[in-house]
Amino acid sequence: MFALPLIALAASAPAQPQPSRTLSELTAWSAKPAAARPANLPALDRPLNRAEAAQASALLAAARLRDVAAAEREAVAAKAITIGDRTLRWESRQFGTAPFGKRSLWISMHGGGNAPPVVNDQQWRNQIRLYEPAEGIYLAPRAPTDTWNLWHEPQIDPLFQQLIDAQVAINGVDPDRVYLLGYSAGGDGVWQLAPRMADHFAAAAMMAGHPNEAGVAGLRNLPFAIFMGGADAAYDRNRIAAEKGAELAKRHAADPGGYVSMTRIYPGLPHWMNGKDAEALPWMAQFTRNPWPKRIVWVQDDVTHDRFYWLHIPGAAAAKAGDRIDATVAGQAITLTGAVPAGTTLRLSDRLIDLDKPVRVTVNGRVAFAGKVPRTAAAIVASLAERADPVSVATALVRLP
Repeated sequence: MFALPLIALAASAPAQPQPSRTLSELTAWSAKPAAARPANLPALDRPLNRAEAAQASALLAAARLRDVAAAEREAVAAKAITIGDRTLRWESRQFGTAPFGKRSLWISMHGGGNAPPVVNDQQWRNQIRLYEPAEGIYLAPRAPTDTWNLWHEPQIDPLFQQLIDAQVAINGVDPDRVYLLGYSAGGDGVWQLAPRMADHFAAAAMMAGHPNEAGVAGLRNLPFAIFMGGADAAYDRNRIAAEKGAELAKRHAADPGGYVSMTRIYPGLPHWMNGKDAEALPWMAQFTRNPWPKRIVWVQDDVTHDRFYWLHIPGAAAAKAGDRIDATVAGQAITLTGAVPAGTTLRLSDRLIDLDKPVRVTVNGRVAFAGKVPRTAAAIVASLAERADPVSVATALVRLP
């Protein structure tokens, strides 16, 4: 017996796999400034296998986050984001030592409303000091207006979207660990925003607010907590809070995979709950968002949206308040029922369905699509353009007739 020469051992080691042509082209494309990236790059439309799609998603998400960081750095430094004539300002505190990319974000909305700015400013300052999560960035925004509906005017949704994107890109927030809470008028906002933006959050908590016309059907995949003083009878807040809590519990009993909730009605307490509602934070922190649920209940509010989890409709104008879509995935079958407009797009991923196998889509009892759906970088880029959210990136798209 004799030892093989070291040079022979080295020569027998397997060669490292080389990136595919498509991935090499996407790497070069994504390294360019956003304005210099050609939209007609052939690599964007070439089919990808599962491994290539995962690599392309990571590559393109990193580029998108760099773009957002560059665009929003001054706004984040100034703690103010502006869309049109509305500006969202905020103050924040950081707790714990989670690494970059793993930090939680707590968006905490103040009360007040329908009052002079000085009153709402005081409510904002109170909110900044109100809660302390064990970990994360606790961020208290100042409502852009002083109207009664501080937190559910139409501009709030895109402002919060831009705020979350910026915090993910610049401050290392985990998009699966974003939490929403609010007190009084801020609680009103939670009732409204949580169902229509449920796909952004890991959990939400409503403190001492009134839902007005908002329902809870859209909370199917968002753990939701209700906190109310038992003596807080203005506008029937205490009675309605108890009724909504009971409705969520009933929905969970009928659908054990959804409608997780917690309700606390503190006997004898008025509008101010003496800090007891802080128990919401550890309850919320146990949850992370599921961006790819197998069942979706999408109910449009008076502020309509064009995307909810893995569904996308052709513009918010295609929907009206009260429209509802129920969507389920069972194996390779996707079923949609309700107000499904022509041109609805399914945003797909191997996290939801096996894209190596044919998919069958049924809409209100009619087969709308049957076949395989290619993974493409174009689908990834389109998804990231909507939201700088690497976890909810779609790798394949099906547009329904």
